[in-house]
Amino acid sequence: MTSVVLDNVSVSFPIYDGRHRSLRHAVMKATTGGRVAAGARNRVTIQALSEVSFALHEGDRVALVGHNGAGKTTLLRVLAGIYRPVTGTITTHGRIAPLFDVSLGMHPDATGWENIRIRALYLGMKSDEIARKLDDIAAFTELGPFLDMPLRTYSLGMHTRLAFAVSTAIEPEILLLDEGIGAGDAAFIEKANSRLDDFVRSAGVMVFASHASELVRRFCNKAIVMEHGRVQFFGATEEALAFYAQMPPAPI
Repeated sequence: MTSVVLDNVSVSFPIYDGRHRSLRHAVMKATTGGRVAAGARNRVTIQALSEVSFALHEGDRVALVGHNGAGKTTLLRVLAGIYRPVTGTITTHGRIAPLFDVSLGMHPDATGWENIRIRALYLGMKSDEIARKLDDIAAFTELGPFLDMPLRTYSLGMHTRLAFAVSTAIEPEILLLDEGIGAGDAAFIEKANSRLDDFVRSAGVMVFASHASELVRRFCNKAIVMEHGRVQFFGATEEALAFYAQMPPAPI
C-alpha cells in the first residue's frame, strides 16, 4: 500500500558569510521559511523544517497550508528527495511524482513531439510507456500541426497546454503538487479541470501545497498547517482551514 511517513524530520541550510550580506540573508529567510541563527566563522543557519512528523496512507489527499515562508515548498522538496533531512527519517512506499514546475526540462528549440518525450522522460516514464501514451497526449493538447514546430514558436497558452498534457499523463502513486500547475487559455480550462480531477483521484497519496482554500477543499480530505517550518495542526480539511484562519499574520 502507498504510504509516506516522516519521523522528526529537520532540514537546515548553513550559509557562510551570510551575516555580511543582508539582502541575501533576507531573501534566503523568505524563500525557505525557516529561522535564521548566527553561527561560528560568519556562518548563519536557516532552520527550514523542525521536527516534522506525520503519516500518510492510501487515499490521503493532504494540503500544505501556511503563510508565505512557512516551509511548504521545502517540505515538498524533501518528500521528492531534492533536499535531505539533517535529522529524522522519511519512509515512502510508492512511485513519487513531483510536479512543481510543469515545464521543467522542456527545450525551446525542440518540437512539440520531442518535448513530449523529453518531459515524459524527466517525469520517469519509460520509453514503452511514452510510446503507448504519445498519441493521447498529443490529442489532448489540441495543438495539431504545431507539434511539428519548435517550442519557441508557441504562445504562452500553447506552451502551457503541452506541459500540462504531458505532466498529467503519468500514473503517480505519491503525487506532489503545487497550485502553480496551470492549464492555459480559458477555452481549455474545463477540459483541463476534468483531467486534473481524474489525475488527482488516480494517485494513492497526494500532497498539495496551496494558498487557495477553494482548491484545498476541492482536492483534499486532510490538511497540514505549517508555520516557521513546524507542523502546527494536522487533521480534517475544514478543521485545518479554521485553525489557519485564526492564526496571526506572518511577520514581514
